Amino acid sequence: MTTTATPTGTSFDDLAAGLRGELITPTDPGYDQARAVYNAMIDKRPAAIARCRDTVDVIACVRFARERGLELAVRGGGHNAAGLGVWDGALVVDLSAMRSTTVDPEQHTVRADAGCVWGDVDHATVGFGMATPSGFLASTGVAGLTLGGGIGYLTRRFGLTVDNLLEADVVLADGSFVKASENSHSDLFWALRGGGGNFGIVTSFTFRCHDIGEHGTIIGGPVLYDVADTADVMRWYRELLPSLPEELSGWIGLITVPPAAPFPEELWGRGACAIVWCYTGPHDRADEVLEPIRAFGSPMLIGLHDMPFTVLQSAFDGLYPAGLQWYWRADFFNEISDAAIDVHCRFGASPPTGHSTMHLYPIDGAAARVPESATPFSYRDGGWAGVIVGVDPDPANAELISQWARDYWEALHPTSAGGAYVNFLMEEGQDRVRASYRGNYDRLTAVKGRYDPDNVFHINQNVRPATDSGAVAT
Repeated sequence: MTTTATPTGTSFDDLAAGLRGELITPTDPGYDQARAVYNAMIDKRPAAIARCRDTVDVIACVRFARERGLELAVRGGGHNAAGLGVWDGALVVDLSAMRSTTVDPEQHTVRADAGCVWGDVDHATVGFGMATPSGFLASTGVAGLTLGGGIGYLTRRFGLTVDNLLEADVVLADGSFVKASENSHSDLFWALRGGGGNFGIVTSFTFRCHDIGEHGTIIGGPVLYDVADTADVMRWYRELLPSLPEELSGWIGLITVPPAAPFPEELWGRGACAIVWCYTGPHDRADEVLEPIRAFGSPMLIGLHDMPFTVLQSAFDGLYPAGLQWYWRADFFNEISDAAIDVHCRFGASPPTGHSTMHLYPIDGAAARVPESATPFSYRDGGWAGVIVGVDPDPANAELISQWARDYWEALHPTSAGGAYVNFLMEEGQDRVRASYRGNYDRLTAVKGRYDPDNVFHINQNVRPATDSGAVAT
């Protein structure tokens, strides 16, 4: 296709001619759709969007941007909380067309291109009775979730997503291509496992998979308690969870029951303290393992059922489609203290909109047995990753949902461990990034200095390069 010069003054004709994929500029009819991301609160106008079809397209984009002094933004699934997959005036390297997967059932591995969402990977693996740890929505991008660490239903049993990463194909800041693993570019491989998109553009990932449930069928679903019971439920949950077999995991949240099936109509719109459980062990042990769950309290709903793992992973996608307004605040927590429970009761009882919510995701079991320095993801103390999100379809409510999330977070933050899961951060400044990596931050800056000394990849939760960068390691 023929392009014209953009407001940056750059002509993209040469790049467009050399791409296997599509080059979209502000004058093209599909521009607004192409620049939109999951969070509709983000409204960025890039200079051009390159929908790459393969690694060679990605290399061409990096070299083109370097030669012309253009900003580079990288988009995978587009779910990033802060919308850092697009940027004003930047060349966006859009990987969303790169969505192939390859499963090796004998080796228990899956290779996924960087444009995949987790629904693509789950579809490929669960048919073989396997899965790799991921997140909680099928529409989340594989690349962004992995590079930030990867917390999900399988974390207690099999660790974080990055604990199961075996290899990555990476385009570096100079446009060169490398494979990173424990045996090749091992320092880069270390940094990719939680250090975000700071070190290059990963074009494919290879993960270790695990057998789950009965050939991919697990037992899971929500158990809902009246929001008035939140304090009792949270105290019970915080004591119970560490004692459970690692085949059983559950995140806890404060929600408004959605006005939609499969929730009973008499519960629609009610406030609830929800725990969403996932049991991936043998089904002949399920009754014993789940007995304390079924026996506690006076739940409004016990929604535990046999289901393919893919069903649980995608259960909430329909409730949270792309295009809603989102404002996120987050922290790690070593414990769910009584002081924290008081805050949850105060703010969780009156969310500003039906979509607005708070979740606490456990990080213990297998994830906690990995040494803190083994990957950049340093909060492995057996606690929780917490997130508060103000969400609504109506842009007129953007300030309302944002203020609720800020107020909630400011009241809760003193009970936290200090940093936050980088995948949940908005643009919150360098101190928050550093706090999220704790003692691993300085090592990240050293790796950044070797692989991206000019900080080409800085539209992210940025790790700045160490000044003494040295040569790229092998």
